[in-house]
Amino acid sequence: MHKGSCLCGAVSFEIEGDLRAPDACHCSKCRKQSGHFFASTDVPRRQIRIQGGENVTWYQSSETVRRGFCAICGSSLFWDPPHRDWLSVAMGAFDSPTETKLKMHTFVADKGDYYDITDNLPQNEQ
Repeated sequence: MHKGSCLCGAVSFEIEGDLRAPDACHCSKCRKQSGHFFASTDVPRRQIRIQGGENVTWYQSSETVRRGFCAICGSSLFWDPPHRDWLSVAMGAFDSPTETKLKMHTFVADKGDYYDITDNLPQNEQ
């Protein structure tokens, strides 16, 4: 069982089972949402339980994706493609060790100019 929450604790979640290896998205939308790049893991919807869901504010950032934030403290928590059977959960929101390692970087063509990616993981330009 993996547990996590927002900064203020108004939204918390529990995930059953092992977590998939996360990826880091460097696209401009994820950078603006998170303040840097957005690292997340994809969780089958049936494996996640969200408490305090009434405190999640959803922002429709494109025709196919919405992003979930705590309405009280503003923590970035979820990246949700409603047409899929999974929900992406922000790695920084987990309370305990995740027992995962980053698997890849995406949208590196859009990354900020103030940092380098030097971990030798696969990088997708888009």
